Amino acid sequence: MLKNSRTTIMASGKGKNYAENIDWKDLARKMLQSRAMDDKEENELVPNKEVLYQFSARGHELGQILLGSMLDHPHDAASAYYRSRPLLLSLGLSLEDALAAPMAKSGGYSDGRDIGVVCNKPGNGGTTVLPMAGDVGSQYTPAIGWAQGIEYRRSQLEEEEYEAAISVILGGDGSVATNGFWSALTIATTQNLPVLFYIEDNSYGISVPGEFQTPGGNIAKNLYSFKNIRIFDGEGTNPLEAADLLSQSVSYVRNRKGPALIHLTMPRLNGHSYQDNQAYKEDELLEKEKENDPLDSVKNLLISGSMSDADWKKLREEAEKDVEKAAEKALARPEPDPSKTEQYVFAERDEDGNEEIQHVGGLAVEGHTFPRSNSSPNPEKQRINIVEAIRRTLEYELETNPKLMVFGEDVGAKGGVHAATLGLQTSFGEARVFDTSLSEEGIIGRSVGLAYSGLMPVAEIQFRKYADPATEQLNNCGTIRWRTANKFAAPMVVRMPGGFAKCGDPWHSVCNEVFFAHAIGWQVAFPSNAQDTVGLLRTAMRSNNPTIFFEHRNLLDARYARKPYPGDEYVIPFGKANKLQEGDELTVVTWGAMCERCEEAAKETGIRADILDLRTLVPWDKEAVLKSLEKTNRCLIVHEDTKTAGFGAEISATLTKEAFKLLDAPIERVTMPDIPVPHNVELMNSVLPSSDKIGVAMQQVIVF
Repeated sequence: MLKNSRTTIMASGKGKNYAENIDWKDLARKMLQSRAMDDKEENELVPNKEVLYQFSARGHELGQILLGSMLDHPHDAASAYYRSRPLLLSLGLSLEDALAAPMAKSGGYSDGRDIGVVCNKPGNGGTTVLPMAGDVGSQYTPAIGWAQGIEYRRSQLEEEEYEAAISVILGGDGSVATNGFWSALTIATTQNLPVLFYIEDNSYGISVPGEFQTPGGNIAKNLYSFKNIRIFDGEGTNPLEAADLLSQSVSYVRNRKGPALIHLTMPRLNGHSYQDNQAYKEDELLEKEKENDPLDSVKNLLISGSMSDADWKKLREEAEKDVEKAAEKALARPEPDPSKTEQYVFAERDEDGNEEIQHVGGLAVEGHTFPRSNSSPNPEKQRINIVEAIRRTLEYELETNPKLMVFGEDVGAKGGVHAATLGLQTSFGEARVFDTSLSEEGIIGRSVGLAYSGLMPVAEIQFRKYADPATEQLNNCGTIRWRTANKFAAPMVVRMPGGFAKCGDPWHSVCNEVFFAHAIGWQVAFPSNAQDTVGLLRTAMRSNNPTIFFEHRNLLDARYARKPYPGDEYVIPFGKANKLQEGDELTVVTWGAMCERCEEAAKETGIRADILDLRTLVPWDKEAVLKSLEKTNRCLIVHEDTKTAGFGAEISATLTKEAFKLLDAPIERVTMPDIPVPHNVELMNSVLPSSDKIGVAMQQVIVF
């Protein structure tokens, strides 16, 4: 007999041990509430255009609610996807919030900013539901970062409260074909992390059968040969079997035996979304799926015990009434305030000047304090190059911030392909400075999860072009704060060398910094010398926003870029340009490796140019440029990125609008043409902005 406070059920075979502890009546209530919400949306709210995107969880409820009941550690996290509302209900989400979010009403997950099924939930002493995303497979690697954060805080920071915490990832069978899944699987198994992969297999990715997602259509069977992962496989429609397998898999990970994957099969009793009529399924299959409804299995289990048909009917009616009341309250909520729509792209301060700290993610949440900082340099006598500037700044921040981690491909024993992390692993250990697998998706996604867990990840991408596979994670990271209305944020630093060097090529010499200037929520720093590198990198590592830190390859050891180390306290506020030279004939706006060439051009032509090194592109120092234009009335913008839609175009557009009356000549740009960087040195030099080309452009603007 299975007993709980409300009902008694006969049971035998699989699942009976754990099932004795389950409140099956409460589980049934949540399943019925989930069904009632689906019905309400499909029959009324979507047709009435109160809900514009609807994804039913019908058929998926049993396993999710069982799983939610087992996530009882205050540092557990779940990283789920758009069909995971039953999990949220089991973790305490109110019916009103669950219904208001798809209506895009105020409050809820995102205050109307994101699709209603793309959920998040700060833990507040319970399980944290990491911010979901609308793209498939992007939920995996952030959860890996949370799992690594658990291990780091438990073993390195010796925080005992993290003992037995786990990270759980929910994904459909279609998601097992994604880069994110395989990257997460590699990290989890090679690092032995406390993570549970929960794969819901309904045999279809929209209309594509599971056999197209993984050979044979069952990811569990394909992974039995994988090392260091325990595989569980069964039916997600059998209450006792599902309870047993979920209990075993959760316990396996909690007891720190390693990562595990549980694969449960279940029907998708609706189309992929409201608009999907499942015409690609035969009638026979549709009927077979209906007969395999897990809700019927739970009903039969309860009625085989002490519950009657009348009791079941009453339970269903109560659930429907609860949903009706919640829907009325949700519909009565006000629309989100349009005046606040642009809030929370970056960390903000309230009217009193106090920073509005997010609920989850980053160092600020736990009140982390940094050593003293100073915006005035205290330079040493000896000049150093940018590589040494990076290394020394990382070293000091690692010494003074135990929550900071440095990682990427080859950053450990090798010290980085550019030698910027040389010796750091020896000094600080493999838990804090470590190599990663060759997956930029994994590097950035893991960084997001580590940031969620309260750490400061400093990730290296070896070359700018190599960041392309991580575009999804980079874009999602930048919008986290905005999408969750300041509930979550993922402050981090991504170090990224790029640009031309001794030669060029389309793979290692890409700049394309404008991509990140256009990526919402990212700060972008682009130093031109060692002193600025120190100040900007330290500011980035202490920021409550994510930062792309661009390191130009040609400047890493360039004589021009060598400056004295400015001291361990030195910081540079973002958005403050540096005036390289004073002049009254022309304003030159530039950054990175073009700074040297602009100074050379001014010297060669004798033009009295006000040369501004922006240093950061997001934010960029508009005020400094406008002030210079008041004096010179002429402007030249120089950058290495290609011309069309380069960041110079944004500067030009802004100045044309805000300083039109100041201009005595058209704003000119010197850039790369719209081609990749050639490998041949002469070809490369023929297309890069040279001091000669810049000098000619300077003269043209002056004589206009």
